[in-house]
Amino acid sequence: MGTKPGMKTDIDLFTPLELGPLQLANRIVLAPLTRNRAGEGNVPQAINVEYYRQRASGGLLISEASQISPQGVGYPSTPGIHSDAQVAGWKKITDAVHAEGGRIFLQLWHVGRISHPSLQPDGELPVAPSAIEPAGETATYEGMQAFVTPRALEINEISPIVSQYRQAAHNANAAGFDGVEIHAANGYLIDQFLRDGTNYRTDEYGGSLKNRVRFLIEIVKAVTAELGSERVGVRLSPENGFNDIKDGQPQETFNFIVERLNEFKLAYLHVVEGDMVTGERNLDYNQFRSAFQGIYIANNRYDFERATEALKTDAADLVSFGQLYIANPDLPERFAKGAKLNVPDPDTFYGGGEHGYTDYPSLEEGS
Repeated sequence: MGTKPGMKTDIDLFTPLELGPLQLANRIVLAPLTRNRAGEGNVPQAINVEYYRQRASGGLLISEASQISPQGVGYPSTPGIHSDAQVAGWKKITDAVHAEGGRIFLQLWHVGRISHPSLQPDGELPVAPSAIEPAGETATYEGMQAFVTPRALEINEISPIVSQYRQAAHNANAAGFDGVEIHAANGYLIDQFLRDGTNYRTDEYGGSLKNRVRFLIEIVKAVTAELGSERVGVRLSPENGFNDIKDGQPQETFNFIVERLNEFKLAYLHVVEGDMVTGERNLDYNQFRSAFQGIYIANNRYDFERATEALKTDAADLVSFGQLYIANPDLPERFAKGAKLNVPDPDTFYGGGEHGYTDYPSLEEGS
């Protein structure tokens, strides 16, 4: 990484980067974006292949979150990575991205309490570290429904979930992914273990910060044992309140987590900086960046100017883009040419077909 935050560098968004064994063409990353367009059986389908192929010019693509098991499902029409059909569907996507010269990681996901019995096997309750009902509603096949009180995981159920993460990493490798990202952010299962606002356990997975981090560390150990640490990243969201998640001391909590992750020499750390909904930032993200001894990906409301500044001041090594990349499949080319950007249409973010998904015009098509 070289310099520390605050020191000027000659790096920009188009500077290549080595990420473990991979050579990235640029530092523009497709953020993991749930789009609710998987086919029957939560299998990736043809329009998904085209969506990722269109965006393959980014230095790294991170797939939409993909559940590691049927229990991990939280929303309609989201892809999984636990069945043979899902692996085959994803293989078409990785083949298409690689044919365009791109690199792609799969994001591994278990939503925990952010689900609904109608989405769970046999209509069972969602699971969580503790039986604390989240505020709000969630999307189901029958429309929006209130969250329910989840069932607290028994201690003997935790190890099998860790094993599911390892099997999902194995499946991702079989599907041709260059690596995986462990989704430990945004109020889902791992994040629920990390935060004192959702983890009231009194066993070795709760209470102290060391205990609350145990679940994540066991997953990282399992996944890196399967793929090698240079092919594994982790995503964190230290102050994002999405999905009714909170922590009493987020700076202290996540400084500790970052230090623990250094033990693994991961491919990267991917951080949602601030709150996704409000954009508010109250924590010192330079502390996380400085503490992490590897590649740091910054995320949340970055545009070309902010991203360029982050790289030039060494506040990040890579920057991931969400809504801008949804609307601009050729985002790297538009950035390079200073071209006008397509405007994202929020009404088509979740669910539907090609409209708002694969029909945003490229520069070539718009000229």
